[in-house]
Amino acid sequence: MNRFAPLLPFALSLTLAGCSQHEADVKPTAEAGFSLSDTMLRELKIDTVHAQTVRNELTLSGQIATDGDKTAKVFPLVGGVVEDLRVELGDYVQKGQVLAIIRSGEIADLQNQSSAAGTDLDIARKNLQVLEDQYQAGLASERDVTLARKELQKAQGNVGKSRKQMGVYGVSADGKYTIKAPISGFITEKNVTENMQYNDDNVSNFFTIANLDEVWIMANVFESDISKVKEGYAADVTTLSYPDQHFTGKIDKVFNVLDPESKVMKVRVRLQNPGYLLKPEMYAQIKVENTSGNQKMLAVPAKAVVFDKDRNFVMVFKDRSHVETREVKVAKTVGETSYVQSGLQDGERIIAQNQLLIYDELND
Repeated sequence: MNRFAPLLPFALSLTLAGCSQHEADVKPTAEAGFSLSDTMLRELKIDTVHAQTVRNELTLSGQIATDGDKTAKVFPLVGGVVEDLRVELGDYVQKGQVLAIIRSGEIADLQNQSSAAGTDLDIARKNLQVLEDQYQAGLASERDVTLARKELQKAQGNVGKSRKQMGVYGVSADGKYTIKAPISGFITEKNVTENMQYNDDNVSNFFTIANLDEVWIMANVFESDISKVKEGYAADVTTLSYPDQHFTGKIDKVFNVLDPESKVMKVRVRLQNPGYLLKPEMYAQIKVENTSGNQKMLAVPAKAVVFDKDRNFVMVFKDRSHVETREVKVAKTVGETSYVQSGLQDGERIIAQNQLLIYDELND
């Protein structure tokens, strides 16, 4: 007689109890007969789990600002009256485009000086010709000719000076002063109205023009987070106007001073502005990512994680007939990556797209 026979029922009961407990804690694998169709396989995306350096994420707030290196303030160079205003706030202008035409008494004086300089030049040129003829006839001295030549040079210099002044002021043929755009961009500030009278010594800038192909974000960094930001760190930007659209830039300057009142330090994020979607003064949320440490963890796409009944799961793919629902412990999620603390092994494959279809079928 087998002396272990009386122990078999007891051992079997322990085995069944252990299996029952294990099945209560672990989600099921695919049942017998389960197999993914070719169509379903094409819809799925399979990723391999690997260890990656853990990235850190810091959330900042800030405002969109124009690129200061591509912004120009336009001041009038002379006093006068705004006779013709050609642009409005928000307009896009090309470099050299006329913004306003000014009628100015100072320009009239400048034109009179230019006209007088031209007359003096004609007289000096005529005097030199006469003296040269008289010198040839012995009726004038060489000194007289030399002095006449110096007067001609002086008159030519005055004419050249007047022409340069007229060119700087952009004076048109009818004597009006023309203000032109120094760069291409948008009119972001306008402090002038048509028929406005002003003096050049007490007027602010008429216009501010900004090229918005690239913009800045001035972000606030609290004192406790200063060590977490450095030049070159990538930044993911979202706005209230476009909450589902992400703009990518990087920190290109850290202002190493604290505001005495708010106790925050400013950092500047530079980013492209496709379609001019980002407007100056918009509120922005900035997520700064970096890999300053050496810690590594298993990483999976954040969208591959299924959250159900207060727990996280991923679908582990072995082959088309063997798919397992595996509970995982997520340490943290940064951007589109989730770092897994337990539940997976390096090299395992998971379903990273349309995994909910398989999850629902296996766990109904």
